[in-house]
Amino acid sequence: MSKKKILAVLVGAVLVYLVGSRVYEADQQANAPAKKKAGGRIVNVDLTQARIGEIREELLLTGSLKPKEIVDVNPKSTGRIERIHFLVGDWVESGALVAEMEDEELQQQVKRSEASFAVSEANISSRKAELARTMADLDRAKLLFDEDLLSPQEYQQQQTSLEVMEAQLQLAEAQAQQALAEVREFRIRLANSKIYAPMSGVISVRYVDPGALVSTNNSILQIVNLMTMVTQGNVPERNIGKLAIGNSASVIVDAIPDREFLGRVARIAPVLDAATRSAIIEIDILNPEMVLKAEMFARITLDLGTMRAATLIPRDGLVYRGQQPGVFIVEAESQRPVFRVIETGMTREDQVEVLANLDAGTRIVGRGATMLRDGDRINPGRGGPMGGAGGGASRGGAAPAKVGAGAAPTARTKDAS
Repeated sequence: MSKKKILAVLVGAVLVYLVGSRVYEADQQANAPAKKKAGGRIVNVDLTQARIGEIREELLLTGSLKPKEIVDVNPKSTGRIERIHFLVGDWVESGALVAEMEDEELQQQVKRSEASFAVSEANISSRKAELARTMADLDRAKLLFDEDLLSPQEYQQQQTSLEVMEAQLQLAEAQAQQALAEVREFRIRLANSKIYAPMSGVISVRYVDPGALVSTNNSILQIVNLMTMVTQGNVPERNIGKLAIGNSASVIVDAIPDREFLGRVARIAPVLDAATRSAIIEIDILNPEMVLKAEMFARITLDLGTMRAATLIPRDGLVYRGQQPGVFIVEAESQRPVFRVIETGMTREDQVEVLANLDAGTRIVGRGATMLRDGDRINPGRGGPMGGAGGGASRGGAAPAKVGAGAAPTARTKDAS
């Protein structure tokens, strides 16, 4: 067989193979939708409906916790730190000695001033004795002057001596007061070398170590009072009139998610922010066990104390596709639910408020909605985590109920039916 015939046979075989492959692929693609349609899943679900109910408005705020009291401890004079008696995390009582500065020079100054004061007091005693002697001499001079045994000039000289001694005594007393003031000044300086806690609390920061040279502008320690924590939040203008000083608040921190703390509205700003039309409020949170720490992220729920009617659906019926919430609508006598996008509002426990695109009375899939995909059929009345053929969550399955960023409302619900 010639080379040309062999080449022609090979080319023909390749062409036959390629044509056959394309025909097979086209047949598979044509039959695939029919098989899928014929074998669609049947998912066990519960049916429910949107209804009208009452919701109690609440306000959700987020913020960082701050200590209600925080103090930087500064020395009252310049000097070198000799000892610090506390470390970070230690509890300190108000008035406790927290640090000491070098004080040898001050002690010597106090002793010198006390000695000067003692000299001044001795000088006063000496002047008083001289004054007493001069007064006695004047009394004798007066007797002699009355009997004309002493000239007027000599009598006048005795009187002048008395006045001089009185002036010297006054000078000695003034010098003693000056010495006493110096003693008190040096004693105050010596006392200032000891640094005491201005309040009770926990040492949060230690800025310096022994040996550091500090002045009145240098902080040594920071003390925080964690018994009461404070957080701030921005409240929209439409809600500010519903709040009052003393309103209770429920506080949850991400670090301790299984525990709820009690707070109250302590302060409301009298002026709104012109850009955001919101007012800053401060919430005091009781922390007697000091389990809350500064800068923890907190979620605060404030009860606004108002009720209003709203369209509600059970939380089991809410399905998220990406970030878009929606529900599966079930038409009358239909076994194929249809996904519908909705706009949600407040969320509380097992109820979700619907703001738009769903009317009260509309039948929707409740429990089991998270397992549905487009094209599935339903078997009402047997919904559950394990119900439905094929099981498993849908690609656009339900996400946890969400609230908006910043100050977002939530709701408590009450059935109005």
